Amino acid sequence: MFEYEFMRRAFLVGILLASIIPCIGVTIVLKRLSMIGDALSHTSLAGVAMGLILGINPILGAVIVTVFSGFAIDLIRKKYPKYSEISIAIIMSAGVGLAGILSGFADNSSGFTSFLFGSIVAITDFELYLVIGLSLLVMLTFLLLYKELMYISFDESGARLAGVPVKYVNFVFTILTALTVSIASRTVGALIVSSIMVIPVACAMRFSSSYRMTVILSIVFAVIFTIIGLTLSFYLGLKPGGTIVIASVITLIVSMLIKK
Repeated sequence: MFEYEFMRRAFLVGILLASIIPCIGVTIVLKRLSMIGDALSHTSLAGVAMGLILGINPILGAVIVTVFSGFAIDLIRKKYPKYSEISIAIIMSAGVGLAGILSGFADNSSGFTSFLFGSIVAITDFELYLVIGLSLLVMLTFLLLYKELMYISFDESGARLAGVPVKYVNFVFTILTALTVSIASRTVGALIVSSIMVIPVACAMRFSSSYRMTVILSIVFAVIFTIIGLTLSFYLGLKPGGTIVIASVITLIVSMLIKK
């Protein structure tokens, strides 16, 4: 399968995304906001439709709307501190509703549909460079803010008392999450990206007892799932994004059965 250029690109993009998405996912899971990826990926569809209507790159439209939605979720969380999950439901509902309305005005319906389940085997040069740049940005930022993100993940109030610039770190993390989700939606699909963000972390938590090991194992699991999914999709003629998710779900089920 590596004789084909599109498969080499798919593996490169898939492994790069599998290396950075769990870095975002670990923090999201520990902050009890596992569904935020789902909400942002659904709202990115509104940006895709907007981009198709305005004649600009759909990914750019998705990035703009997703970043705005990320800050909106953070704002609503502060208004309802005891019910933070309500912010995710509100933004997801608004995003899906807006995407449904705007999609009716989009001329290129096939372009909009491709964002639902992704098209990792049809990556353009621009999208390839975009993923490479995003991967470097997310990994570098995650390493620089590693200690701060760890503190915030477990106890945001305690981190603030310890002198961690919580507001600044949350601001940067929100932008990184929005960028990652919007770009990953193009490759693996808006309906699937949240699964790739959460399931590898869930698998890693079955075998790790520290924050660092959870991050490392999450990346390892995500890369393995991506390789298995792309390989099976090529030889069995399946959709890559869905195959990656099913492989990860099966692994999670097995891990729950073999380790108490």
